[in-house]
Amino acid sequence: MHLDFALPVDGDLEAGIKRHDQKSELAVMDYSYHVPITKWSEKVSSQMAAIVGKGINSFKFFMAYKGALMVGDELLLDGMQRCKQLGALAMVHGENGDAIALAQKTTFESGITGPEGHSISRPSYLEGEATGRAIKLARVTRTPLYVVHVMSKEAAEEIVKGRATGQKVWGEVVAGAISLTDQKCWDPDFKIAAAHMISPPLRNKDHQMALRRALAGGHLHLVGTDHCGWNSTQKAVGRHDFRLIPNGIHGIEERLHVMWETLVNTGLIKPSDFVRLSSTEAAKVFNLYPRKGIIAAGSDADIAIIDPNKQHVLSARTHHSALDTSVYEGMHIKGKVVTTISQGKVVWDNDKLSVEPGSGRFIRRQPFAPHIYTGVKEQEANWMSEEFPYGPVPVKRKGDKAEGRDEL
Repeated sequence: MHLDFALPVDGDLEAGIKRHDQKSELAVMDYSYHVPITKWSEKVSSQMAAIVGKGINSFKFFMAYKGALMVGDELLLDGMQRCKQLGALAMVHGENGDAIALAQKTTFESGITGPEGHSISRPSYLEGEATGRAIKLARVTRTPLYVVHVMSKEAAEEIVKGRATGQKVWGEVVAGAISLTDQKCWDPDFKIAAAHMISPPLRNKDHQMALRRALAGGHLHLVGTDHCGWNSTQKAVGRHDFRLIPNGIHGIEERLHVMWETLVNTGLIKPSDFVRLSSTEAAKVFNLYPRKGIIAAGSDADIAIIDPNKQHVLSARTHHSALDTSVYEGMHIKGKVVTTISQGKVVWDNDKLSVEPGSGRFIRRQPFAPHIYTGVKEQEANWMSEEFPYGPVPVKRKGDKAEGRDEL
């Protein structure tokens, strides 16, 4: 199943979904949407309720991309509160957009105009700051929070600290973060360097290993893709200004292979952990479980079969994407998906695809997912007495107004 982002059209959430519905008419796999919130109004608040009623239970807030998608703290608080009211999941892209805008300006003006400027202007501590701020704002509103594409150890540490206080916070890692570094952004070939631009950016080896260990230790919780592929011709628009290069890398086809190679083959996790990180946890978080995320009677028969001994090499020459580049170029993998079953039908076997356009179904996701909302009401009822165990509130004091009269 695929969960895509249905961006609003001029701030109109339902128009964005309608546009995606039209694109999904020929879908060959089950799907649903996350809906980004980029503006705030009574109309947006009302549309959120209508969208949840249609079976979409997750909304994304960008703390980056100033002047485009970025939202401020006030909107983020309003949105979090609305998500909690509706039983939806608040998702955040954690980067400090104001600071990044300044860093981009100073970096560019210093003469650094190529893809390396992207990494330089988006340091890991700005990802950590925004992630920590989002978690603290979620604590104020008592709202479950999902942090998308965690790319740094600072952001991972903020998630660990939040969960240590009892907060309901989940951290997602993407396939590129555990298999790639930002070194390629310094490649003298612009085509290669630009292909590796993603936000938050890829980090160095220390961050990569920290994220792998965090997944293995249960401190981060699942692996997605944040798939956003661009051809080299599209990336070339920013040839002389890194700020104009479209951000994003691919990963849908490579995700399971990269996870198996970097996590299972290295001994960090067991195959059963692989299933949880790649499938089961996502199904629970987005309230698809037990329809998805498990092989059981009554569940959808969506199964990927991996041959752990089959070796192959990832490359733009052999992948099935229309992209003319691959950020995973030349990566040797031991372990390959050899058969895929969707809705009980074999759709991939012996390197042959057999799908029927239009067979993909929109899957409704109900609000108040038990995996994330169980205990929220109880926490909200008890937090004050736990943090301030000094007696009931409001405190009654001499001179307070009593019912109908002033106390002497």
